Amino acid sequence: MGERTGPAAGKTAPAGGYARLLLLAGLVGVPVSVAAFAFLALLHWMTAFVWEDLPADLGLDPLPWWWPAPWLLAAGIIVGAAAARLPGGGGHRPLEGLSVEPAPPSYLPGVLLAALGGLPLGAVLGPEAPLLAVGGATALLLARRRGPRHGTPEAAVLGVAGSAAAIAVVFGGPLIAAVFVLEAVASSGAKPTRVVLPCLLSAGVGALVFTGLGDWTGLPVSSLHLPGLEPAALHLADLLWTVPAAAAIALGVKQIHALGHRLVPLAERRPTALAVAAGLVTAVCAGAYALATGRSPVEVVLSGQDSLARLSTDPAGFGAGALIALIACKGVAYAMSLAALRGGPIFPGLFLGAAAGVLLGALPGFGSVPALAVGMAAATAAILPLPVSAAVLVTLLLGADAAPMAPVVLIAVVVAFATGQVLERPRTAEAAA
Repeated sequence: MGERTGPAAGKTAPAGGYARLLLLAGLVGVPVSVAAFAFLALLHWMTAFVWEDLPADLGLDPLPWWWPAPWLLAAGIIVGAAAARLPGGGGHRPLEGLSVEPAPPSYLPGVLLAALGGLPLGAVLGPEAPLLAVGGATALLLARRRGPRHGTPEAAVLGVAGSAAAIAVVFGGPLIAAVFVLEAVASSGAKPTRVVLPCLLSAGVGALVFTGLGDWTGLPVSSLHLPGLEPAALHLADLLWTVPAAAAIALGVKQIHALGHRLVPLAERRPTALAVAAGLVTAVCAGAYALATGRSPVEVVLSGQDSLARLSTDPAGFGAGALIALIACKGVAYAMSLAALRGGPIFPGLFLGAAAGVLLGALPGFGSVPALAVGMAAATAAILPLPVSAAVLVTLLLGADAAPMAPVVLIAVVVAFATGQVLERPRTAEAAA
């Protein structure tokens, strides 16, 4: 499930053409950000229509427990059709992680159908993987017309620059895009030197254009962020709880992934059937959670981005029983979505880590904000095999609390990453055999 960057992207370009490559990378950030804005705006509108506007028009307040079922059934049918019948299989399976390697433009119809047919209808995945595909494919399309010849290292760099611009859009800034690309390229064994500057420039331009489009149109399209947390300070007990908490959360995330991996062979043989089954299981989990806790089934479905904002703003609003039920139900739905549906793995994992952190915040001496930070850091590091990117992402999310929470974030990332590597060894050895 590593992040892959094509070897061609890491090869050096001729020195004389590097300035032109930088210029093209900066220009690529503009159409990529426009495409990303249009995608996120449509995704936001569809999600709001299904889960807010239509129920309100029908007088369904609060949302009934059965509401997710028809939508998730439709999501399974649409995603299954894209995976079985369209080039690229609707995008790569979320269990494979994220890749900055550009998707061929021919994959775009399947990626868009699977994303728009699954994510707003309740798939427990995020928009980051489809956005990466949109960014890379858009850049490759432009490179075919005005840029370097297809298949050259320069064309590969432009494709990765498009992916970087998409990362900047969805994660809220070019810094995480630069770190993500640098670490992903370095982990692939390619040389990152020539890749980073074009990606950083494209990400910066893309983030700027995306922000301008939001201000100009007034559409409520936002990147991943947390509302302001209460100011907090670290104490010795927070540091002592960080290690076991991070190890336990990483173990839980890996168990979710293990369940997903066991379903992959069936998903490869019968993609449509398992996609429909994933939708129905998710609907059952959402309904069971709503009936057991009296809370909205929306907290189980979708990526968890909006629920994460509510959780960070009012952690005391979720009782221990509701948190346990939420982690169990959303964890099962997440595993099914990872195996059979299409989208990004980070957002739901981040939310589950935050929920586990809030639950562990009831431990003696463990503050609510440090526990939340540890949970998000541990879950992200267990999902991404890129510890620096995980640490930077969570640090940026914490905003004003980033500096005081940095020690527990870094410790949690290291512990969770090491725990994940140990737990991955048997599966890696089995796959190699």
